[in-house]
Amino acid sequence: MSKLRRQLNSNTPSVVETKSLVEIKAKTGNLYHSIAIIAKRANQINIALKEELHNKLEEFATHTDSLEEIHENKEQIEISRAYEKMPNPAILATQEFMEGKIYHRINTDSDLFR
Repeated sequence: MSKLRRQLNSNTPSVVETKSLVEIKAKTGNLYHSIAIIAKRANQINIALKEELHNKLEEFATHTDSLEEIHENKEQIEISRAYEKMPNPAILATQEFMEGKIYHRINTDSDLFR
């Protein structure tokens, strides 16, 4: 089982819960900076999940030219349903951020602010 799948199987709720903006802001001192960090991590998680799902589904792919030969594979359907039940990447990223599991830094280069 991949590291990401183990993380997803932890106690992460699959529904959206209200978060305190004050707590999110307290992590970095700036609400928008905190949300940008969460968004970048959510994109990373989403890309990893898509790659993992496509790799698993590629095993079932048949490369035939006939559109008439469509058959259902129960294992493929179960894999797809399992990924659909996983929590949203934004939920996972927010939980990681609130638990302090995301490393982030502010680049203090003066060129960035010009």
